[in-house]
Amino acid sequence: MTTWIAPTVERRPMPAAVGEREMLQGWLDWHRDTLLTKCAGLSGEQLTLRSAAPSTLSLLGLVRHLTDVERAWFRQRFNRELLPSVHITDENIDADHDDGTAGSAEADLAAFRAETAACDAAVADRGLDETFAAPRGRELNLRWIYTHLIEEYARHNGHADLLRERIDGTTGD
Repeated sequence: MTTWIAPTVERRPMPAAVGEREMLQGWLDWHRDTLLTKCAGLSGEQLTLRSAAPSTLSLLGLVRHLTDVERAWFRQRFNRELLPSVHITDENIDADHDDGTAGSAEADLAAFRAETAACDAAVADRGLDETFAAPRGRELNLRWIYTHLIEEYARHNGHADLLRERIDGTTGD
């Protein structure tokens, strides 16, 4: 039996001297690729290793969490698509972190890639100033979503750095 290993990722370059939309998309893509880079070369078992008890934080949990975060902001809220969450359920709002397994790792990474592509397609022709009614009665725009997701990835990629170092000592951008 062959053990599945997360594939190597060719990280897109950081954006520089481009327009606002390209800058936001470029930084989001760079952070998406960074998360996948932190997973590259690891087995499903390694991707499910927890940070420290009692936390359920793992690299696979971060991938699953960000899959749901992207869907929630770009497709469910902004684009108003009537879609369920990918991992989170009414019965377990922490299923993104709790329910990933070594056996689900390959499918979970594929779901992440598919969701990010679907999110990009859902907003490709939409303006950054377009607004939507967000949770808690706020009116937000697409620019806000990009900025929020870049911040969300930056924070979680910091977690991913620590998790990866704990797993095999690998450090770096």
